[in-house]
Amino acid sequence: MSGNTEEHGPLFMAVILAGGLVFGFGLALSGMAKPEIVLDFLQFDDLGLVFVMGGAAVVSGVTFFVGTTFLGDAPVTGRQYTRRVKEFDRNVLLGGAVFGVGWGISGICPGAAYASVGIGNFPILWAIAGMFLGAYAQGYWRSR
Repeated sequence: MSGNTEEHGPLFMAVILAGGLVFGFGLALSGMAKPEIVLDFLQFDDLGLVFVMGGAAVVSGVTFFVGTTFLGDAPVTGRQYTRRVKEFDRNVLLGGAVFGVGWGISGICPGAAYASVGIGNFPILWAIAGMFLGAYAQGYWRSR
């Protein structure tokens, strides 16, 4: 997928919006949009989020298995399902470490940060600004 929204119809954009709303609602409902709950999880005080993430992994795994095995083409875009293989290199390791440190400091990951704004946690906007600044700095550094 090229990321160009002009090549997709309104149904595609509606499905993306609906998926984002369901995802955000699920994050808020499960508590993953509350940094204090996530920090308790990261400190092994509350392991309830293991079940949230495990449930999400099972649903995703079944969906991808069924989609790639029985459908052949994606229902909305009509494109063939393919597997994108990314090398496990230094950048993946470093990026994962930076992501993990940021998650541990703020108690929130990018998807949950947006859901957190939706439940009224407006101070999280500082963390979102930091994510944008970090992404911009990484893009700038990589383009050099």
